[in-house]
Amino acid sequence: MSFQATRVLRRPTAIFLNSSRLNYDKRLDYSRLSALTNLTCNEVDNITSTEEIVSLVQKHQPEIVITKEMEVPSQALEQFPPSVKLLCESGTGYNNIPVALAREKGMDVVNIPTYSNESVAHMVITYIMNFGAAMFDQARMLHNNDRRNFTVFQHPIYEITNKTLGMIGGSGTIGTCVADVAIPLGMNIVISSRSGKLPKGHKYENHPKVKVVDFDDVFRLSDFVSINCPLNAETRHSVGAREIKLMKPTAFLINTARGAIINEKELIQCMKDRVIAGAGLDTQETEPPAEDSEIWNLDNVFLTPHIGWRRLETRQRLVDMTADNIEAYIRGETKNIVN
Repeated sequence: MSFQATRVLRRPTAIFLNSSRLNYDKRLDYSRLSALTNLTCNEVDNITSTEEIVSLVQKHQPEIVITKEMEVPSQALEQFPPSVKLLCESGTGYNNIPVALAREKGMDVVNIPTYSNESVAHMVITYIMNFGAAMFDQARMLHNNDRRNFTVFQHPIYEITNKTLGMIGGSGTIGTCVADVAIPLGMNIVISSRSGKLPKGHKYENHPKVKVVDFDDVFRLSDFVSINCPLNAETRHSVGAREIKLMKPTAFLINTARGAIINEKELIQCMKDRVIAGAGLDTQETEPPAEDSEIWNLDNVFLTPHIGWRRLETRQRLVDMTADNIEAYIRGETKNIVN
């Protein structure tokens, strides 16, 4: 047996600290993950206690720690045993892991950057189509036994063709997938770029329906603004009252990225003042928002519980790509390392 084959057959110990965040309905196939590793699944959605995280990791002494959108505080990572060599974020964003500290401790951090591109892009388009037909408002009226729309229609509705979709982070993989759907619908696309142009060789570099503009003009020109950028120190709270007030009063703001990119306190005030027509938020600054948050009760803000990645096929793909990362690690290969 070759040395390479021997390494593939090695089964390191792994723990998925919050596996129910991903497999909440028990419909996912973990057999490949289990074949690759001695896997323990901690069947909870989230752990907020540093002490509990440390206790689990110290108890199992894993080589691989898997998380899904779960905060791993620096204080917890500091106490991980030397056995831990790989931190696997089973998702795209890795702002929940102190990656620099992990590197100092000799741990690789990997993520899954492409598993939900189409699914999240379709979530953006779902919001756009629903806003165009006032579907959310109509459903709310019927839920409240209000049938006035069946006699005199109460809401503005319009075609999507020739409307402008502005994208913050639109040159990335998810933004490109959004454009893949929006352009055949007849929409015009504006994308913010510091350089004033798309990356050389980008799919839409010279497309007549796609225009690169500065950050502020995305908000000024668009009928819909979609946020598709990662959360980091630069993008945190980068969309607030100033940016929202640049938008048309008939425009909609859509966030399927990370909630903290929007300054939620400022957004709430803008929506109370009816600065824009509406907002569709698949992600919120705190998920779920605090029980007493005003955002729950705003009739022009439409919330979904971060479902862009939750479709069954998308989650199974995520499991499979997590296994890909782990198999690459076992083989001694570099794949999706972010630190």
